[in-house]
Amino acid sequence: MTLPMSDPTAWATAMNNLGMAPLGIAGQPILPDFDPALGMMTGIPPITPMMPGLGIVPPPIPPDMPVVKEIIHCKSCTLFPPNPNLPPPATRERPPGCKTVFVGGLPENGTEQIIVEVFEQCGEIIAIRKSKKNFCHIRFAEEYMVDKALYLSGYRIRLGSSTDKKDTGRLHVDFAQARDDLYEWECKQRMLAREERHRRRMEEERLRPPSPPPVVHYSDHECSTVAEKLKDDSKFSEAVQTLLTWIERGEVNRRSANNFYSMIQSANSHVRRLVNEKAAHEKDMEQAKEKFKQALSGILIQFEQIVAVYHSASKQKAWDHFTKAQRKNISVWCKQAEEIRNIHNDELMGIRREEEMEMSDDEIEETTETKETEESALVSQAEALKEENDSLRWQLDAYRNEVELLKQEQGKAHREDDPNKEQQLKLLQQALQGMQQHLLKVQEEYKRKEAELEKIKDDKLQVEKMLENLKEKGQHPGSFEGIFKEKRRKPVPAEGFWKERSDEASESSMICSPLRNISPALSFTTESCASRLCASSQDSDYPLEKTLNSCPIKSEREALLVGIISTFLHVHPFGASIEYICSYLHRLDNKICTSDVECLMSRLQHTFKQEMTGVGASLEKRWKFCGFEGLKLT
Repeated sequence: MTLPMSDPTAWATAMNNLGMAPLGIAGQPILPDFDPALGMMTGIPPITPMMPGLGIVPPPIPPDMPVVKEIIHCKSCTLFPPNPNLPPPATRERPPGCKTVFVGGLPENGTEQIIVEVFEQCGEIIAIRKSKKNFCHIRFAEEYMVDKALYLSGYRIRLGSSTDKKDTGRLHVDFAQARDDLYEWECKQRMLAREERHRRRMEEERLRPPSPPPVVHYSDHECSTVAEKLKDDSKFSEAVQTLLTWIERGEVNRRSANNFYSMIQSANSHVRRLVNEKAAHEKDMEQAKEKFKQALSGILIQFEQIVAVYHSASKQKAWDHFTKAQRKNISVWCKQAEEIRNIHNDELMGIRREEEMEMSDDEIEETTETKETEESALVSQAEALKEENDSLRWQLDAYRNEVELLKQEQGKAHREDDPNKEQQLKLLQQALQGMQQHLLKVQEEYKRKEAELEKIKDDKLQVEKMLENLKEKGQHPGSFEGIFKEKRRKPVPAEGFWKERSDEASESSMICSPLRNISPALSFTTESCASRLCASSQDSDYPLEKTLNSCPIKSEREALLVGIISTFLHVHPFGASIEYICSYLHRLDNKICTSDVECLMSRLQHTFKQEMTGVGASLEKRWKFCGFEGLKLT
């Protein structure tokens, strides 16, 4: 069944037998440049990409060039190519990992053996599923074999030499969607993803910096080791990190508190060493700056000498003996040297300017510190009292928790406590009571200091406003601080001071009384001024009793209540609560209010005082009579 390609009549006869129209090449050779004398060996089909053993995909063909396919001869059938002028057969979208093709247009008498004979040239066939309706599905071993099978789409097949319609057909090859192909493709993608993740993980592990060594758990042995390392300067950083981790983990308890305190104390001992090291480095930096400044000044001197040489050479006595090129070079060199000298000079001046600014900043800081020391002293005292108050409150909460724990243990045991536990409980109760009393004292002192600080600020503002008014009228030349500094250096008698300013007597009497109550914290600036202002008018020297604008007892009824309450508390030396006092007063008068009674007693601080008694849940406030002690104080 082999036909030589050089015989055009044989080609036309074969096309007519299949019912295909000739391609318009009758009487012409397929290859016009082919030499018929060479001929071809009979029985050898022409070489095509579909021949077994080649295993290659045909090269890409330009879209504008028609594809010319060859006749394929098999043992039981012959495949004739489609018309190259017709468009290529349509195909569906290729599924991922497709290894299965759909083959339609098979001859009715075609068998599975003929299908294998035609498509085994494309590659290894794994399975064939043939249908009774002239189509089948073929599954190949690899994906590239599907592309070879699609090359046969459009071929006409003829079984043997028969021209019967049942022995002929037109092949249509297309992609087929199979679950096995999709499953294998997904497995392959997952495997590639795993390999990619593994590669990235190995790359990250390679680039990741080494992790710090794990911190050991706390024990007595490790505690002693860390304490020794804290004393060593070379191992201090490692030991401090271990100590920090232990504290953050919550390893501190009552048993280990002393060990941790000693380690913290050892860490604190390194502060002086670090300060000394910083001072040494600062000294080295200052020395380096000084060396740099000296070297820069030396370089600047040499530049000045070089520029002087250029200027002397530019004078007419020597300038006339140089050539034109030499004069040009000398002028260029002089200009460059002057520019470099100016740059170095600016740099040196900048360094000196920075040093002067640093010195001036230090002087300003010293002057501002001296002004703010007195005010900051009271503020720091108030803050210290506040911190002490907070610490005492926390200690009080801790003692309360310990007392509650002891009570719970006592309830769980269901037995009598031994003498040691009773003694411990009594000691804890006494300590708790002492802490409560100390806490109340600290709170009262903190409130008193805070009120004193506010009063000082108000008095200072009043004095500054008054002095500003005096300055506006031209009666007090100079600044506020200059006046008092002058008065401190050269004291002036009160009579002479006010004789020169007799017309200011009316204004001095207005500002005398506020200055008499200024706190001692501002005495260094206001004492002399206040004394002289007050000396101008003898009418303003009233007794102390007249300065009190309000009396704590406002009516006769309140005086009667004070007497009754004093008598009641005198027979109760250990004090009584406000509810107990009011219950006694209600027997005399039902209209008496508890809040009014408490307000009245709180106004009379030298007659009644309030104290905290009891422990834990039994803690209560009691009022006591202190009139005999208050009489001595007033």
